[in-house]
Amino acid sequence: MSQLGDIALIARVTLYNDTEAFSRLVIKHQSALRRLFLNLTNGNKALSDDLAQETFIKAYTHIRQFKLQAKFTTWLFSIAYNLFYDYKRSQKKEVSIDSSDALELKTSFSRTSTLDLHNALKILNDNEKICITLFYIEDLRIQDIAKITQLPKGTIKSSLSRGRIKLADYLKKNGYENYK
Repeated sequence: MSQLGDIALIARVTLYNDTEAFSRLVIKHQSALRRLFLNLTNGNKALSDDLAQETFIKAYTHIRQFKLQAKFTTWLFSIAYNLFYDYKRSQKKEVSIDSSDALELKTSFSRTSTLDLHNALKILNDNEKICITLFYIEDLRIQDIAKITQLPKGTIKSSLSRGRIKLADYLKKNGYENYK
């Protein structure tokens, strides 16, 4: 289903309160949204599902505010981004890596021979993590990431660059010598 298909479903929801049309939007976009949250929450499936559900509830209640200036996915990810950072602020726990976290990462990584993306993403700061996730995993363009995060394009490019360097360094230190 194309962007036009999304627009037709959105029109049915806004004009007729068609919950079946919204269900089709949820089915179409839930995998990408859950994947985004899984990466942002370092693999916490329960939290990811809760945040995805909150995102869809908020999208449904505010769907009349959707403007055709962006794709529906971009608008949905904007809601998700804001909900995630509201959640983080409510936890009042700064995400940073200290020596005990580094030891935990190294220990958990040494137990497995496959790349654990969620552990690797833990070393990134919040901007780097969201930019890496949206750009490389969700395959969004920088201009779409800017709309979602409200970050300047230069900040996004810098976050991508720093994130790539950190991930490459982390992977090399953890047995992936050929990673570039």
